[in-house]
Amino acid sequence: MFTLPQEESRAPATGLGSASTRDSNYGDGLERERSRKPDQKLPEFCAVGDPAAMFSSNSSYLSSRGGIIKWFWDSAEEGYRTYHMDEYDEDKNPSGIINLGTSENKLCFDLLSRRLSQSDMLRVEPSLLQYPDWRGHLFLREEVARFLSFYCKSPAPLKPENVVVLNGCASLFSALATVLCEVGEAFLIPAPYYGAITQHVCLYGNVRLVCVHLDSEVTGLDTRPFQLTVEKLEMALQRAHSEGVKVKGLILINPHNPLGDIYSPGELRDYLEFAKRHELHVMVDEVYMLSVFEKSAAYCSVLSLEGLPDPQRTHVMWATSKDFGMSGLRFGTLYTENRDVATAVASLCRYHGLSGLVQYQMAQLLQDRDWINQVYLPENHARLKAAHTYVTGELRALGIPFLSGGAGFFIWVDLRKYLPEATFKEEMLLWRCFLDNKVLLSCGKTFECKEPGWFRLVFSDKAHRLCLGMQRVRQVLEGKSQAAEARSSRQSQEPRSQHRCHRPGLLILDVTL
Repeated sequence: MFTLPQEESRAPATGLGSASTRDSNYGDGLERERSRKPDQKLPEFCAVGDPAAMFSSNSSYLSSRGGIIKWFWDSAEEGYRTYHMDEYDEDKNPSGIINLGTSENKLCFDLLSRRLSQSDMLRVEPSLLQYPDWRGHLFLREEVARFLSFYCKSPAPLKPENVVVLNGCASLFSALATVLCEVGEAFLIPAPYYGAITQHVCLYGNVRLVCVHLDSEVTGLDTRPFQLTVEKLEMALQRAHSEGVKVKGLILINPHNPLGDIYSPGELRDYLEFAKRHELHVMVDEVYMLSVFEKSAAYCSVLSLEGLPDPQRTHVMWATSKDFGMSGLRFGTLYTENRDVATAVASLCRYHGLSGLVQYQMAQLLQDRDWINQVYLPENHARLKAAHTYVTGELRALGIPFLSGGAGFFIWVDLRKYLPEATFKEEMLLWRCFLDNKVLLSCGKTFECKEPGWFRLVFSDKAHRLCLGMQRVRQVLEGKSQAAEARSSRQSQEPRSQHRCHRPGLLILDVTL
């Protein structure tokens, strides 16, 4: 079992780590992981043209739009559904599935339950039971503006009139895509990326994603694996234009999911300047901004930059799902200086709003700076660090390379050596092997990684579940290694040369196919 570590001053090393060498300075759920079957593929540009021509529905009761929505559910959430039908429970179902695939922080329920149960959280008055301003109650938007001003280190106080409150970042992605894009238009997104965004932008708005594919190999001017550069953005934009795809924006995730990358202030400004040159909106997902647990990993919010290049096209989202371990509570917020965008998104809050009681609780929580700074964040970071230390130690012991940057709940793990062939079919077979051995991971194809064999492993869970999950991971990988050795041994024993028979004059050729 892992325990909370003593405070460390050592910074994680940079580069692609292996168990025998080093961690990377760049590390890596899906709320609902989508693990596709080998013969079910999304097109490179999602929701292109007429989606009904791409996704067939087996139901005569559904519209073509309903068929697409059903297709996503049927094909994209197999692992998550399987997990919920056989969920591990220490007492009731000890042989059930351990979930190391869904990015949730399960380490701090004790802290959260005590805080949310205090008397100041329990209030009922008429205004909280009536229809609110669809942007969110003013008292909550004021508190969100103060909260983001402080933790994002904005150069000037943020304004509550630029805040819109919805039930989570999934709704924010969906709403922003719908109000910013025409049907069939697209966003650039660095890949690998949090795969559920495909659904978020497609299901309502029928908006595409154009992948900016990143490589694990460090080449040219790159300084780290899977590095995003302006040159790669330019190439992806040109490719989209050449194929007749109109790109309306860029999506950035910072800290990154699944890589755990933290963009530097200079990189952020470069990306924003690129977007300004091409008049692109930028949607910035900062949902892990308070989950940076390595002291050496400096985080910079977009809202901390002096003089945004194009503030009218820069839209920042944050939620309590990750940083406060409340993925089931469904609270998210948008900050944008574009009043037209804010108003359009607010109109959709009729369908994605929060109850007044939840809004009151969130305001009380966000204003409690003493509890957040002195109790919750230090303990949360210490527990994340301890869990991360345990899992990376296990990966080193297995000789597995990985990326880990000290942010988020996940490690981006390189399991390519366990694939007999470098194909996504083999990646899916390995994923199923894990699931059959009662541990759920997320495979690279889920994140549109172009290299088969990468997996995201979530470590933000209680010690007993994490240890059991890693035991099951080890069993699968050791079994794969033994099978590979057996294949290699058989191949080495097969005759590879001509052999003569004892009967004179007869030559027998042994041909190995």
